[in-house]
Amino acid sequence: MNNDKQLLIQIDSREDVSTGYDSHVIGSGSQDGTEVPSTIQLPPNCEIVPQNYITVPLQKPRSLPQYVATIAATLSAFAAGTVLAWTSPIITTLEKGQYNNISINEDEMGWIGSFVTLGAMVTCFPFGIICDVVGRKIALLILIVPFSVGWCLIVWANSLVMLYFGRFITGMAAGACCVAAPLYTNEIADKNIRGTLGSYFQLMVTMGILFAYILGKFVPVNVYTIVCAIVPFCFFIFFVFQPESPYYSLKKGQPDVAFKNLQRLRGPNYNTVSELDSIKSHLEESMQSSVSLSYAMRKKSGYKAFIIALALMFFQQLSGINAIIFYTSDIFKASGAKIDPQIATICVGTFQVVATFISSLIVDKLGRRMLLISSDFIMAFATIFLGLFFTFKDRHIVSDGIVNMLGFLPIVALCIFIIMFSMGLGPIPWTITGEIFSPDLKSFAVSCAATLNWFLAFLVTKFFLKLEVLIGSDVMFYIFSVICLIGTVFCYMVVPETKGKTIEQVQDELER
Repeated sequence: MNNDKQLLIQIDSREDVSTGYDSHVIGSGSQDGTEVPSTIQLPPNCEIVPQNYITVPLQKPRSLPQYVATIAATLSAFAAGTVLAWTSPIITTLEKGQYNNISINEDEMGWIGSFVTLGAMVTCFPFGIICDVVGRKIALLILIVPFSVGWCLIVWANSLVMLYFGRFITGMAAGACCVAAPLYTNEIADKNIRGTLGSYFQLMVTMGILFAYILGKFVPVNVYTIVCAIVPFCFFIFFVFQPESPYYSLKKGQPDVAFKNLQRLRGPNYNTVSELDSIKSHLEESMQSSVSLSYAMRKKSGYKAFIIALALMFFQQLSGINAIIFYTSDIFKASGAKIDPQIATICVGTFQVVATFISSLIVDKLGRRMLLISSDFIMAFATIFLGLFFTFKDRHIVSDGIVNMLGFLPIVALCIFIIMFSMGLGPIPWTITGEIFSPDLKSFAVSCAATLNWFLAFLVTKFFLKLEVLIGSDVMFYIFSVICLIGTVFCYMVVPETKGKTIEQVQDELER
């Protein structure tokens, strides 16, 4: 061996590999009883394991290739963010019939927004199956087709029907990436940075939304739409050079491909054989104990993980985040702040991006549970204060002078809510959903969770304003507060900590 970068392996894949970081140990024997000469010089951080003389540099996995692969994969989420936010900065333009001379009324405007969530909802289940059939990478790459078709319909729309179909099809792509991207990220990530990489999905969604807010404010609507249509091609170009999930390759009986992909993600000086052997053992155990979906769901670890995933998506969507984003301009107006509604929306989008990024930096240090519990709890109080302000203002309980004095309250509550949501309840449900399921349930369960998420998003998007008129905005905020408090209790009592744990450890904890 000439230097630390060499990796000499003579091993059958069934044999054990013993490694440890920061070790400098020389084995003294082999399977046939021969002695290792004491004069052999090994580079630092190497160990010879007494099975056919395995020499493996004991270095930690490189993080950079994993970050690059994750960012490339979650550019699909960035594209989905532009889809979600496309209407927000151009609502007035659309309603005035200034987009391709298409006349749109308020009700039709609501459907243009809602068709995205409907498209996303119907795609999640079939796309979970597609991910298992063609692989995580190929599944993500084929999203270029619905993204392209949908945006072409929107760009060249000459009728409301074309807009509807374009929004529905781009929504299908957005929903599909909610299944494939978290699966891919979870399977390529080392357990020590899995939380950070898992939160990049939500981070990219918020960045895509902010990108659309800013672009829609400052460029003509046709240019804005064309740029949004180009974003998926950027994702395709960057992601096509990334490796397939080693987990999926091994599952499909391609150990050589799995080894190359894992070595590319972890670096040449990492003991790839050991991790691959662990994945292989877990897959073999899963295959040997393979049971029907209904039986897997009846196991305590199965149904408990399923309840946790669905509940987290429920609390995420019904915490009030979409309603508060819809209500942002009204909150600023009610506070007396004289600010352009589009600028206010950009400010909110900036808060989301910054807070989600901070969450990605601390999620593997503080853990998932702490961020979930604290964000839910503080969001509950933020919505209480929003409700109190609108009770004072709309129901004339106090004088206008006092209401004006309290003008700072809704702005502060809004900012706190957005920041805490983006640090906890926004990104972490997607991270945990990818961490708590066994291999035989993962694709199905993630698809179910994503479907529920989009269904609830559709309900909120379509019916929030009608319900707000019926019962009052203050009552709506009180309802959101109660939901956040229930979510706090649920996270404290039921949700396990998955930080730094293998899937086997998480499953054992759920079985208790």
